[in-house]
Amino acid sequence: MGGRLRAWRFDGRRVRSIGGDDPGWSPVIPRTAGPVPTPTGSAWLDAVPGIAGLWFSLEGLEGDAARAASLRLQPVLGGLFHAERRTVEIGAELANRYEEIDLLYAISEILGQTIHLDEAARTILREVSSVVAARRSSIMVFDETLGRLRIVATRGFPAPTEASVEPTDPESVAARAYRERRLVENAPGAGGAGGPRGYRGGAYLSVPIIYAAPGGVSRCVGVINLTDRLGADSFEPGHRKLVTAVANQVGAAIENARLVVRDLQQQRLRRELELAHDLQLKLMPSPAELAGDAEVAARCVPAESVGGDFYTFNRFGHGRVGVMLGDVSSHGFGAALVMAMVIAAAGIHAGGSATPNETLERLFDSIEEDLASTEMYLTVFYGVLDPRARQLSYASAGHPHAWRVPTSGEPVRLAATAPPLGLAAHGGIDLCQVPWEMEQDLLCLCSDGLLDARDADGESFGEARLLRGVAARRQQPAEEIVSALIAEVKAWAPHPADDITLLVLRI
Repeated sequence: MGGRLRAWRFDGRRVRSIGGDDPGWSPVIPRTAGPVPTPTGSAWLDAVPGIAGLWFSLEGLEGDAARAASLRLQPVLGGLFHAERRTVEIGAELANRYEEIDLLYAISEILGQTIHLDEAARTILREVSSVVAARRSSIMVFDETLGRLRIVATRGFPAPTEASVEPTDPESVAARAYRERRLVENAPGAGGAGGPRGYRGGAYLSVPIIYAAPGGVSRCVGVINLTDRLGADSFEPGHRKLVTAVANQVGAAIENARLVVRDLQQQRLRRELELAHDLQLKLMPSPAELAGDAEVAARCVPAESVGGDFYTFNRFGHGRVGVMLGDVSSHGFGAALVMAMVIAAAGIHAGGSATPNETLERLFDSIEEDLASTEMYLTVFYGVLDPRARQLSYASAGHPHAWRVPTSGEPVRLAATAPPLGLAAHGGIDLCQVPWEMEQDLLCLCSDGLLDARDADGESFGEARLLRGVAARRQQPAEEIVSALIAEVKAWAPHPADDITLLVLRI
């Protein structure tokens, strides 16, 4: 073909030679392909097809020879320069993808190192905003307690005073993205959640944060908002894909953070329940308090961490002892609070000169309003054993689970002398006195939870089974009797529905 080949590019000011030595001159670009003058003679100049601003020249050829050579070179040079441009574009695209991959990796690291969502959200916003060139951004999470989208992090603007949005808000871009579970870009001049209501910016991107548990149904847990892009008025398709990928990662992080918080709350609740259980049991006295005057054993097993069963003792001198056992309706925290009030009131009203019925009447007067406000009632037995008089004086407000167990023969029920406290209007509580064989007779008290404890077939433990167990062991120490019977009840009903209390006393 002959001749010298040069490539030329317009750099914005003049045409320059590329890909070789600088000849010291530049051609005048003709309107069409053809000869142009040069310091060394005429050269044929033609455009590289398909690429604006690129030309090539052939020196040493003229006329038809130059025209023919140019026609043969056009597709070759066009393909060459197109390949070069594509290489540059691929390189730029790879650089962008690397930046995005690096971002996703960095976010994975962030989410893997922290359980505090607010802290992670701030870092994620910084990284994402930098990659997509957004001046302002926010992450909103659906707060199940509030029932609203709550801002957990912002970048480029302070969190607004009203930092949450109703998911049904028709003016909120973020709420719309959350409701529709799809990416939303606002039109210019529309307001957007995560920014002030009066926002009038250009590009605004809200991407739903979706979480799907393994094998479960996906759900929207929040939104990422991006706006005010640097140097452009809209976000690119690649940015949308990137933010969507980030949102998927954040969705798992939000759920993990929520589960961690829930687990911590459950742990704290368990600790508080254990503490409440221990404190409640400490409200009830130790049997050792009656040492020297009486032999007593008692167990109180709440169905939950705390319950409504209780017992308490009193010493009045000259060997006289008082014993009280009660059962507040229901169980759990409400019953436990009433139980604590009853024990406190019993400690005030159970004096040595007061008879058992007077004590229960005074006790009821002090807690009547509380029972009415809580819509609860209680059954309670209170007895005073007097070794010198060799008798038991007692009053029972609707508590039939009390027996005198003699050294031989059948147990004798100590019948109720009034209705339960708080269940009906009281016309007074009667006093009952029964003879007592000291060091021989047993006083057995229990709550209905023990008798109602049911096995797997639904059969209750029952009164007869309890009294047979007490009678068969009546010669044993009180502690052995109570331990054996509580073990039997637990074996009969490992998960009782109500509180279980048993007390055995010998004086």
